[in-house]
Amino acid sequence: MKTQEKPWGGRFSEPTDRQVEAFTSSLHYDRRLYRCDIEGSIAHARMLARQGIVTKGEARAICAGLREILAEMEAGTFPFHPDDEDIHMAIENALTERIGGAGGKLHTGRSRNDQIALDIRLYLRDEIGRMLALVGSLKSAFLELAKKECGVVLSGYTHLQKAQPVLLAHYLLAFWEMFARDEARLRDCLKRMNVMPLGAAALAGTGLPLDRRYVARLLRFPAVTANSIDTVSDRDFAAEFIFAASLVMMHMSRFCEDLVLWSTDEFGYVEIADAFTTGSSIMPQKKNPDVPELIRGKTGRVYGHLVAMLTILKGLPMTYNRDLQEDKEPLFDTVDTVQACLKILAAMIGHLTFNRERMEAGAKGGFSTATDVAEYLVMKGVPFREAHGIVGRIVSFCIQQGKTLTGLTLMEFQTFYKGFDEELFQCLTVRQSIQARRVIGGTAEETVRRRIAEIEGR
Repeated sequence: MKTQEKPWGGRFSEPTDRQVEAFTSSLHYDRRLYRCDIEGSIAHARMLARQGIVTKGEARAICAGLREILAEMEAGTFPFHPDDEDIHMAIENALTERIGGAGGKLHTGRSRNDQIALDIRLYLRDEIGRMLALVGSLKSAFLELAKKECGVVLSGYTHLQKAQPVLLAHYLLAFWEMFARDEARLRDCLKRMNVMPLGAAALAGTGLPLDRRYVARLLRFPAVTANSIDTVSDRDFAAEFIFAASLVMMHMSRFCEDLVLWSTDEFGYVEIADAFTTGSSIMPQKKNPDVPELIRGKTGRVYGHLVAMLTILKGLPMTYNRDLQEDKEPLFDTVDTVQACLKILAAMIGHLTFNRERMEAGAKGGFSTATDVAEYLVMKGVPFREAHGIVGRIVSFCIQQGKTLTGLTLMEFQTFYKGFDEELFQCLTVRQSIQARRVIGGTAEETVRRRIAEIEGR
């Protein structure tokens, strides 16, 4: 196989060192952009013919050759050349070998700088669409689980200390809300990203009579970029996407952290099905929550990609610099990692079994209805700060005496505040505590069921 001439080789008097060839090549990872690169090139060729820059016959030959290359790449039979620097040159060189001089006209009026900007936008546009579908599936999984477990009591925590009783469904719907915000962020990112960059060329635009709006219509972009300098240097959309993806991972990780804790003997709140757990190579009794642990671990990996992207961009002089080649591996791995985690978590959620009795028993501990006693006093006209102090002293007394709030007599309560009466005992059960919280966004069952209906009504 003969050595291919570089597209920029005319200015150079000696060949590139082989170490430099290997060091600067991006083909091993950017080849995944082949569909986007060919789609953009076909649109560019059609525009060149429409503007009279190439003949219609040349454009037909270019488009036919590109479709032939696409078919081979889809089939896995395309013969990549070891001297190709990147996916752009792999396609262009193969095209020129197949159709002759017309292939060399494809690059007219464009640079690899605006070409890669186009490819990444086309790629991310598709991947964000897939990610939105996966987030939607995960939201649905949380919603269905909330419907199934509505009425189940759970101890709510702050600072990892028992705080107040809530419904398990209310807890699950909290994640539905998180992922709804993730959807909104991804859609917003898509709007800013969905702008056509081709025609900016290397950095200054081109003197050729290109029709950028026509290319935008062919590629289904609602707008074209307004500044050629910004166009080739911009990776804001990539950083924004990884940021949005990082929040998706963070929300999954927080749920997974609870699953890991709740599946321990110490909690015993949930069991993950055998199909979604693994064992130990030495301890035969072990059942490990590896899926949620890996999602939790992969979250840090995606965070690292965000830091890498921001670091690549932070000190670049305008406009294009080869540093920007390093944007793709973090971007690609973020897409792969987040989509894989979304798929496996949505599948695993349907294979969780909650220990409802143990969860409700846990919700009764830790003086979880103490706030209800304070609110009872508020309704009697006691200022909240005073009520807080009264109940705090009652809790301290219970701890010293080894008692619970439900274990105290009315007479014992009245030693702390004479206005206590029999109605107090209606406030002390976890069920009553939950049902009292009917405020919008609260954990009362009727409020939770109303929220479920609102979501389904969308």
